[in-house]
Amino acid sequence: MPPALDPRITEHRNPRTAGIDLASPLEIVDLMNAEDARVAAAVATQREPVARVITLVEAAFRAGGRLFYAGAGTSGRLGVLDASECPPTFGVEPTMVQGIIAGGLPALTRSQEGAEDRPEDGAAAIDAAGLNAHDVLVGIAASGTTPFVRGALARARALGARTAILACTPPPADLVAAVDVAIVPVTGPEVVTGSTRLKAGTATKLVLNMITTGAMIRVGKTFGNLMVDLKASNAKLTDRSERIVMEVCALDRDGARALLARAGGLVKRAIVMHALALDAAQADDALARAGGVVRRATGQAPPPVAPERA
Repeated sequence: MPPALDPRITEHRNPRTAGIDLASPLEIVDLMNAEDARVAAAVATQREPVARVITLVEAAFRAGGRLFYAGAGTSGRLGVLDASECPPTFGVEPTMVQGIIAGGLPALTRSQEGAEDRPEDGAAAIDAAGLNAHDVLVGIAASGTTPFVRGALARARALGARTAILACTPPPADLVAAVDVAIVPVTGPEVVTGSTRLKAGTATKLVLNMITTGAMIRVGKTFGNLMVDLKASNAKLTDRSERIVMEVCALDRDGARALLARAGGLVKRAIVMHALALDAAQADDALARAGGVVRRATGQAPPPVAPERA
């Protein structure tokens, strides 16, 4: 096979799928599943860089800063998706995690061709978002070269923010040297050449999940693996709030509802109130002293790790 003309791995042809145009539906499924199975291993190679970004984001959150994503196309949409899911999951304000996409809101549902090609637009988007030195910007560029993302990162650095690049092919050396952290899960050539909404998109989603979930856990948005800062904005989440309080506090449904009512509907506050026999204001003070972490406020030890079921 002759060498690829483009150095970006995401633009290389995949020899394992070169005959996919004559494959049956089942063969297509098997080929894609086999390629997707490579993604988690690629992400695992980046465990330390991802952990470093979680640390940066936790520090930003504790200092009143925010997390921003900037990307184009699939990368930008994934950033916006991850940001939009943080408020209902962790009870945070929509400004705490924000996604910036080349082409603006219209690009979420319709491709804006050429929007990614202007670095000055990336810089302007950073200014429009009001990013400052207390914030973190993660630039998302599957190919590692998107001009919009590079412009956004350069502007963020100039403003004093901490920065990271998430790419699925090695980015240019000057970009890697300029950011605080480079996360590069190399997922290899795509099933359809250059279609980075496939393996690269999957890897990106996995990493973004880790960054926000990890940072939110670190600032106390969970009790164990329970989402105790959720906003009960619908029937499902109201039910989940009650079930969490029932489980953690060993209460029946009526008892959990009564406790939540005294806690203003806040699960996290309710757990501390019950565990330490405090009123709402005292529970808030205990949480503040514990950095927002319920288990530190209550002094409860984590449960033993349960063995995996066969």
